[in-house]
Amino acid sequence: MSNPKLTRIPSMRERVEDTLSAHRNELVALLSRYMDQGKGILQPHNLIDELEFVIGDDEAKKGLSDGPFGEILKSAMEAIIVPPFVAIAVRPRPGIWEYVRVNVFELSVEQLTVSEYLRFKEELVDGEVEDPFLLELDFEPFNANVPRPTRSSSIGNGVQFLNRHLSSIMFRNKFTGCGGDDEMEKIMTMDSASARGSEP
Repeated sequence: MSNPKLTRIPSMRERVEDTLSAHRNELVALLSRYMDQGKGILQPHNLIDELEFVIGDDEAKKGLSDGPFGEILKSAMEAIIVPPFVAIAVRPRPGIWEYVRVNVFELSVEQLTVSEYLRFKEELVDGEVEDPFLLELDFEPFNANVPRPTRSSSIGNGVQFLNRHLSSIMFRNKFTGCGGDDEMEKIMTMDSASARGSEP
C-alpha cells in the first residue's frame, strides 16, 4: 500500500498567475470589462455575468471559466475597481477569506492582507491617502472571552453553540457562587426528595 502524498494548495495569487499564463488574452479582456464599469464595487453576479461576454473562442472561454480563475470568481464576494487595479475578495470556505489585486496594465498580481484590502477599498471614497496617523481601533480585547466556533458545522447554530459553552463553564466552575459541590449536592437531594414527595 502506498503512502498518500500531501500536496500544497496553491494560493489565490498563484491561481491568478497560472490563469494569466494560460489564458492571458481572455483574462485581460475580462479584467478590462470590469475596469470599463468605472471606479466602484462589483457584486458576485456582476463578476460572473461579465465572464459570458469575454471575447474569444468558446474553447478558450470555457478554459477560463472552468479553470482556477473560474473557481475564484465562483467564491468571490466582491471586487473593488480602482483603475488600473482590480482587487477581489474571495471566500473559498466558511471563515476563510483571501484577497488578491491585479494591475491590469502591468499584469502583476499581489496577495493582500485584510488591512491592505480595506485600505484599498477606502480609496473608493477618500482617494489615495498616505497619512501615517490614520485612526485604527482594535476591538480585539473586547472579544477575548467570547467563544468562537471553529467548525463550519457550527454556522447557523449560534444559540446552541453559546448554550453549550455557557453550560460547560457552569459545570467547570462547579457552582462556586452557590457554595461549591456540597451546596450543589444539597440542591440535587432536595430536588429529588420533592419529586418523590409529589408522587401518589
